[in-house]
Amino acid sequence: MNTSLSNEQIQSYRKNGFLVVEDFLNPEELETWRNAVMEAVAERNGIKIPGKNIQTGKEDGINEDAEYFGNVFDQLVNLWQTNDKVRQLMLDERIGKMAAQLAQVDGIRIWHDQALIKKPWANPTAWHLDTPYWSFDHREALSIWIALDDATLENGCLFFIPGSHTRTDFKDPGITKNMNAVFLQYPEFLKSPSVAAPMKAGSCSFHNGLCIHGAHANMTPGYRRAMTCAFMPDKSRFNGKPNILSDEYLSGLHIGDLLDNDAQNPLIYQKSTVKSSL
Repeated sequence: MNTSLSNEQIQSYRKNGFLVVEDFLNPEELETWRNAVMEAVAERNGIKIPGKNIQTGKEDGINEDAEYFGNVFDQLVNLWQTNDKVRQLMLDERIGKMAAQLAQVDGIRIWHDQALIKKPWANPTAWHLDTPYWSFDHREALSIWIALDDATLENGCLFFIPGSHTRTDFKDPGITKNMNAVFLQYPEFLKSPSVAAPMKAGSCSFHNGLCIHGAHANMTPGYRRAMTCAFMPDKSRFNGKPNILSDEYLSGLHIGDLLDNDAQNPLIYQKSTVKSSL
């Protein structure tokens, strides 16, 4: 894996809120990741989140938008919890170190991983933020997005609004069918130029959870598969939002509690102290 970050890359991420890392995986590693992720997806049989009876593509329930959102992508969360091969990939402290370097924090925990699969002719992913959905508020939370297929302008590559992470906040602007809905909350970015991030398979990007981002529709008969992981800086505290946390875990949580349960959110990197396999 290409896990070395230059000072120039770190500073680019700090300024823009995102960074593309070309050739993150070599061809053999890419094949390993593809096989592990697709095995884990198949094992799930459509269940979006472990322990929750929610089918991917149907989480919006019965409403006029359910069919639309069900055709944005298939989303399968916390595959690391249900597949040992994915667990080994996700808990790699080298990736945690990259995330910590970009976020400029001492420790990084997994918030959740997710496979994101745009099927042929899938709908676009509207502009949105990530962190407002999560159970903690931290301006340095971030995600890695690993292309398992070539991500192109035609099949649904990511787009970012550079620098938006410095001026957004934790209010949830929601995500709708309308690509421009996020700008109702943040009108100052309505005329900001966006940057496309096409990537060949095996490359990756990192983005801050408060950076406005979205993705094209898939205008091809092929798949656009990606494996992602959201990272939570260590010492983050519960803000009251359930998000992906189980009812059992939530029953013992209070607003302000540390989210330091390694069974739920493994600490995969700590500066000067490398966490071994969990």
